[in-house]
Amino acid sequence: MNWQSGFNALETTFAPTLERWYEHHKRDLPWRHTRDPYCIWLSEIILQQTRVAQGKPYYERFINAYPTVADMARAEERDLLRLWQGLGYYSRARNLHQTARYVTHELSGKFPDNFRDLLKMKGIGVYTAAAIASFAFGERVPVVDGNVYRVLARVFGIDEDITTTTAKKTFARLADQLIQAAGDPATFNQAIMEFGAIQCTPLSPDCLLCPLQQQCNAYLTGRQQRLPVKARKAAVRERFFNYLVFKSGDKIALRERTARDVWQNLYDFCLLETDEVQASWRELTLPEPLVALVAEGKLVGSPVQTVQLLSHQRIRAVFYTIELPLQSIVPLPVGLDWYTIEEAGQLPKPVLVTNYLEKWFG
Repeated sequence: MNWQSGFNALETTFAPTLERWYEHHKRDLPWRHTRDPYCIWLSEIILQQTRVAQGKPYYERFINAYPTVADMARAEERDLLRLWQGLGYYSRARNLHQTARYVTHELSGKFPDNFRDLLKMKGIGVYTAAAIASFAFGERVPVVDGNVYRVLARVFGIDEDITTTTAKKTFARLADQLIQAAGDPATFNQAIMEFGAIQCTPLSPDCLLCPLQQQCNAYLTGRQQRLPVKARKAAVRERFFNYLVFKSGDKIALRERTARDVWQNLYDFCLLETDEVQASWRELTLPEPLVALVAEGKLVGSPVQTVQLLSHQRIRAVFYTIELPLQSIVPLPVGLDWYTIEEAGQLPKPVLVTNYLEKWFG
């Protein structure tokens, strides 16, 4: 659909209308009180993982632990991953660390001050580069995230599938034209994202009190729930994790996940993955190093079942606690090590492992 005719009518009013709305409705968020590219970069990476309400405490913990990019560069990866725990996509946390070190050691602690150079940084894509460039340095480059797609699709009646390359170019071109009429590019970018987050929401947009109501194509044609157009998500992969939680006295056995898989560099228990749910731990096929260890121990309590949904995977986990004698003569398999509960609490872990430990060993 050609949105250009609608653009011509809104070209000079769209940005000022949103900026006035933003002045009265914006949320008071800590990263909006700074032009420090480090703080803005950190907030944007965190907010890619979660909503503002959940992301704010993470941001504050990171800023308290690492007030500057140099502080983050000096951090141990294990400590940084532990702070990130619960956000998912742990590769982004590792990218944070690597980029902090690069900025500190290669750029003398100064972030690039323009969109093109920011794009060259590890873990910084088009959206994040635009956010840093506009919020920290006032560059007139638009941000286009999910909220912006929704606002533009509805107001201008764009029915292209936002997952396609063609649509991404359409929205980027429109956003670029609109920001040219804005006063301050940082304010405009914040305004359109905030408008999508709290006014033009996905399921229940507040059309009654919308300042763009009479110019909004979706409202005038009753298509609020059909725009933006987005292809269906890929099927979620089901995985079945069977954890053997070896316990001896006040210690439990954990191992670091080193393979390129979910939760890389996080810690969990001895894992046996199966293709389907097992009726009991007795049905698990044990590798040779575990046979003698399991035979020496005894099952404690009932199995604990839990589910964690990732972006494209659903992890169905069962935890079997197996108590070993204090003077066990069977060594742990390679990769597993003994930790006290206190030590285990300091390790970065998947959420389902953390929840299990806190509930049953806390």
